[in-house]
Amino acid sequence: MHPAPEPEISYSDFEKVDIRVGTIVGVEPFPEARKPAWKLRIDFGPELGVKKSSAQIAHYDSGRLLGQQVLAVVNFPPRQIGPFMSEVLTLGLPGSHGEVVLILPEGEVPNGGRMF
Repeated sequence: MHPAPEPEISYSDFEKVDIRVGTIVGVEPFPEARKPAWKLRIDFGPELGVKKSSAQIAHYDSGRLLGQQVLAVVNFPPRQIGPFMSEVLTLGLPGSHGEVVLILPEGEVPNGGRMF
């Protein structure tokens, strides 16, 4: 079952959310997380650099994640998740079994590109 839609917002509200593409350059286990997760390092290009993210995508093989481009919100304040400081929110959708399915660009694009 899907949650009800959020209230309508203006386009200028949407523009405040900075969603960028980056390439996963590091994947480490996160055994301290309450739900199975990976610690990711994502390269968003020269303007933003490499940022850290905790992502509940432990069902993905770490080898498959390395080099994968993903979308992330880059302008939320950092969030402490256990002993780890997550700097960006890696985006996904609910899969058919409740797992997080990453949102990926269709083809390779330059790191740091902003979603519009």
